[in-house]
Amino acid sequence: MKMQPNTKPARLPLNGVDTPNLMATINFVAGQPELAKFQFRAHNEWIEGTHSKTVMNGFFGAGNEQKHEKPHYADADHPAILCGADNAPTPVEWLLHGLAGCLMAGVANIAAARGIKLTKVKCSVDGDIDLRGILGISDEVRNGFQNIHVSFEIEGDAPAEKLKQLVEQSRARSAVFDVLTKGVPVTVGIKTIQ
Repeated sequence: MKMQPNTKPARLPLNGVDTPNLMATINFVAGQPELAKFQFRAHNEWIEGTHSKTVMNGFFGAGNEQKHEKPHYADADHPAILCGADNAPTPVEWLLHGLAGCLMAGVANIAAARGIKLTKVKCSVDGDIDLRGILGISDEVRNGFQNIHVSFEIEGDAPAEKLKQLVEQSRARSAVFDVLTKGVPVTVGIKTIQ
């Protein structure tokens, strides 16, 4: 009896995800775990009032210093009702954006890896905050969000249960969700210039 060679069909890009590259990266890093160590960086500078600008350009990953194709900038400010000039989203809105973006990227990658064609995915993230904490009015109110609610609307060429599993797997693997729900040590260094 002649053995037939394993002829799995080649994975094709799907949902805008370079699926062959995604699978190759997973396999490559699985074989060389030291390449999985990354450090991302953000450098912020005060502009005026509550307005500041962050640049994200260099990072360490895959064993070497890396650079984005071009620097990415993100401004932060407060709205007028919170004593700002409303030049940009607030830092806590950027945090909600980070969570939404991380979850959405996960859904797209996981769907592509599982061969599910997506036709529409929307994500809303709401965070409830009591400003008495950050304003120093009450030590009994935390400074950050009391809770965050994420809701997805997802449509694709798979049964509803499979689409729900995409979101659940994305949540289970999301770096931002992990940081928000499990915490992470944060140190603050200060250098004064006289």
